[in-house]
This record gives sequence, C-alpha cells and structure tokens, in this order.
Amino acid sequence: MTEFWLISAPGEKTCQQTWDKMMVATTKTNNISTNNKFNIPDLKVGTLDVLVGLSDELAKLDQFVESVVRKVAQYMADVLEDSRDKVQENLLANGVDLVTYITRFQWDMAKYPIKQSLKNISEIISKAMTQIDNDLKARASAYNNLKGNLQNLERKNAGSLLTRSLADIVKKDDFVVDSEYLITMLVVVPKTGYADWQKNYETLAEMVVPRSTNLLFEDHDSGLFSVTLFRKALDDFKHKARENRFTVRDFQYNEEELKADKEEMTRLSTDKKKQFGPLVRWLKVNFSEAFIAWIHIKALRVFVESVLRYGLPVNFQAMLLQPNKKNVKKLREVLFDLYKHLDSSAAAIMDSAMDIPGLNLSQQEYYPYVYYKIDCNLLDFKV
Repeated sequence: MTEFWLISAPGEKTCQQTWDKMMVATTKTNNISTNNKFNIPDLKVGTLDVLVGLSDELAKLDQFVESVVRKVAQYMADVLEDSRDKVQENLLANGVDLVTYITRFQWDMAKYPIKQSLKNISEIISKAMTQIDNDLKARASAYNNLKGNLQNLERKNAGSLLTRSLADIVKKDDFVVDSEYLITMLVVVPKTGYADWQKNYETLAEMVVPRSTNLLFEDHDSGLFSVTLFRKALDDFKHKARENRFTVRDFQYNEEELKADKEEMTRLSTDKKKQFGPLVRWLKVNFSEAFIAWIHIKALRVFVESVLRYGLPVNFQAMLLQPNKKNVKKLREVLFDLYKHLDSSAAAIMDSAMDIPGLNLSQQEYYPYVYYKIDCNLLDFKV
C-alpha cells in the first residue's frame, strides 16, 4: 500500500514510552502496520489564537499543495507518453523514492528555518507552490500547443488519401506545369474501381489526354492516380468523375507550399525534441520541491493540532504508520482502543459509527488521536 497514516499521541512519562506502546499494539501482537517515528523539530508555538487560525489555513494549504504535487506528477506522465513505465523513477523527493523520503523524513532546516514563526514557514511554502503552479500552467500550455500543432500535421500526413497531405507523395515530374491549356489532376480511386478507372477515365470528358494516367501512390483502401486534360474540360470531368465514384482532389502543384509544409513539420518536430529534455528536468526538480513541501505541511499540521489537543508544554510523539492492506479496519480499531481515553467526544463518534452496520468509518475523519493521511499513489493510472 502507498497509503500512510501520520498520527500523534501525547508523551507519557517519555515520548519513547508512547512509541513503545503503539509498537506493541500494532506489530508485536498483530503485525498490522509498518511503523516509523516521524521527526518534527522544536517549532515555535506562538499564541493560541494564531494556532487556531493556522489550523484552518494549513488544511487549505495542504489541499492546494497536494493538488500541485498531483498535477506535476500527472503532467510528467503525459509528457513521457510512451515511456510511462519510466514515470515512477522520475518521481523522486530529494533523490530518493517517495516511501523512503517519508519513512526517513528529516525537517529541511535550510528551506524552512525553525527560528521563523509557523505562519512564516507556511507562507514560504505557499509562495513557492503558487510559483510552481503558475510555471507549470505556462510550460504545459506552450508544450501542449507545440505538441497539438505537430499532431495535427502528422494526422494530415497519415490520414486517408481523400484528406492527407500530399507533400511526401507527389513530385514535380508527375505534373504538367506552367501550361496555358493543360492541367494535371489527382484522382482518388477505390481499389475495387481500378479496372473501371483505366477503362473509362479517357471518356469522362472531352479533351482528356489519352494514356495520361499514372498510379502515384496507394494505401490499403485506394490509389492516387494522376490524369492530364485540357483546362476547359475540368468542370465537366469533375462532375462525371463524381458520378462514377472517383474523387478529384482539389490540388495544384506548388513547390513553395509543399516545401513550407515539410519545413513546418521538421521545425515542430525539432522544437518538441528540444523542449522535451528541459521540460522533464523541470518537472523532476519541481515535483521533488512540491512533494517535500507537502510532507512539511503534514508535519506542521501534526505539530499545530497536537499542541491544540494535548496542550503545553509541547509533549507528543509523531508516528508514521503504513497499514498492511488487509488490516486497515483492524488497525483503526487497535488505535481506537489505545487512544480512546484521549477524547471522549471522538470516542462517542466512533462508538456510534461502529454501531451502525455498513457505515464507512473512513468517512469519519476525526479520531481521539491526531491523524492525517498521506496517499503516495499520485497518478490516475497503474504503472
């Protein structure tokens, strides 16, 4: 499971005792979770009013930063396209995988100096994440436009003969060029109609040049034939061709236009390749930044909530639990039994919830102990 429960309980005689008690309850007798201590430094407490206000602000900031983390991860998957199996190895925090980062969490003193107030630390995070969010929008928009234009051109070069670009198919020798009287037309003929075309094309209008048709290209459905005729017979020829289910392509050979089409395709393709590397690097760096910020917010929330619930002086043990998949409900019950004495109102909520069959306990996000979930499954698909 990539889900973690970040909880805290008040220190007993020592915080180590709180830890030992939880370990006995969850691993010695049941083995229902894998646990790590979660180290939160001595942060500045501030006043009660500030803590209460900060509790709400941090909840909103937590949501916002999680959304940034998920957006960057998802866009990494979009950019890597066919290499989606490589997404996970690019989603690192401080150069290590996410589970390792969380289970060995150390507060980053350089980024978030603990001499600053809690409010200042949260503002540092908020500012940095807003910047990443804005940068992501701008970079994604530029890259998506480029990718979209290239895909449109590729579609034009790969569609059926009725619509696709002919730049790579025809050449100057296939046409009568610069003639006052003659014109070469291109006609799409279904494969089943080849014999019919060869037999009838000279009689579709007056003034069709005999034996002037050539098969220039074919796909799995049809073929592209050239035919030369006098300009004044053109409308009549188009009309009769349509009646016989031959499609005349509205195309006149123009070397400059064809060259421009090819050059545009090459330019867009080169631009995309040029932007790909720097974009992936930016996503890697900023995913790491955002994820680290997100876990620091979780730490801030645990600290603030623990002080509000358990009082001063600061004395609590923060613990990171990774529930074993089959034992999520059991773990919740064990923690409830362990900590229900901390908050009788939370205990009453849990008791009533347990009395109602079929009620999903996970909807009740309030427990006698401080609890926050960290879900590391950040992508909309399985890799």
